[in-house]
Amino acid sequence: MSSAEVIDKKTVVQKYRRHETDTGSAEVQVALQTARINHLTEHMKTHTKDFASRRGLLRLVGMRSSLLKYLATQDPARYQDIIKALGLRK
Repeated sequence: MSSAEVIDKKTVVQKYRRHETDTGSAEVQVALQTARINHLTEHMKTHTKDFASRRGLLRLVGMRSSLLKYLATQDPARYQDIIKALGLRK
């Protein structure tokens, strides 16, 4: 990865955290995974035969889906906020 393609975790964490010291809430994890998914999606557009990256992408999508299901059952308001903020599920 070149420096232009690096995902800046600090800014993502600062944007989606729930309180000052939050680094691992479900919202932060979903936001970080979404950033990685978007990055890998762009990579897959140019490297269509990179099956190792494809597997990683599918694994990330599954992990994000699990976290979103957890949020939907535990706190629907937080779930709605995060999908609206990330632009998921139109």
